Amino acid sequence: MLPVVLTIAGSDNSCGAGAQADLKTITALGGYAQTAITCVVAEVPGHVASIQAIRPRVVAEQVRLSLETFPVAAIKTGMLYSTAIICAVADELGKLRRLPHLVVDPVMVASSGDPLLKKSAIRAYEKRLFPIAALVTPNLDELRVLSGRPCRNLEEMKAAGQALAAKFGVPFLLKGGHLKARAAVDILVTREGLEEFGADFIRGADTHGTGCAFSAAITTGLAHGLPLREAVAGAKKFITSAITNRLCWEKVTALRHGARDF
Repeated sequence: MLPVVLTIAGSDNSCGAGAQADLKTITALGGYAQTAITCVVAEVPGHVASIQAIRPRVVAEQVRLSLETFPVAAIKTGMLYSTAIICAVADELGKLRRLPHLVVDPVMVASSGDPLLKKSAIRAYEKRLFPIAALVTPNLDELRVLSGRPCRNLEEMKAAGQALAAKFGVPFLLKGGHLKARAAVDILVTREGLEEFGADFIRGADTHGTGCAFSAAITTGLAHGLPLREAVAGAKKFITSAITNRLCWEKVTALRHGARDF
């Protein structure tokens, strides 16, 4: 039976990020994807035009129905947008006798640099969701916001991650792709220590949605029963392959018009 994975995230009309990216990732990795939509985002890679939040009560109902009807093995949160939605989600999860694996991707800043989370919601994340997570997966900008540190290199990232893991008592995966070094290095911080997961940094690639897909891949690995370290390692290989074999729209356009050289 396919393990059921619930993603609680925003809708991206370009389908490169958010719930749509999660759906594709979970399905590709052998899970059955469920969604609870938190907001509707009008965006394309590199530009966020507008965001409309879903009523917190409706978000909570989506979460409740999935959890009551399906054997959810793991849950991922993406963009939650507001304090009210974060609290509504946390309230529903708090009703469970046994919480499935919970991966919290604290979506605050898009790859384009656009803010995606109200500042007032950060404390709600820290108080309600981080302490119950199996893993928190901030990117570099989010790590800076959460830690209050510059995080200009791997050593500063490690120090920030260790401080956050100690503060909240849960593992953190620090995504280092935005450093734009020769290697894209992610750092898993657990009670056992630090472990790095590296791959060559691929220049010139549009990374819209890679953070969403990465955390969704980890969540699916946990749903399959993998230990955290193996789930992260498998997800790193998946997202590296996805970036390497990315779809280039220039090529698609050329093919559509019958061009032979591109």
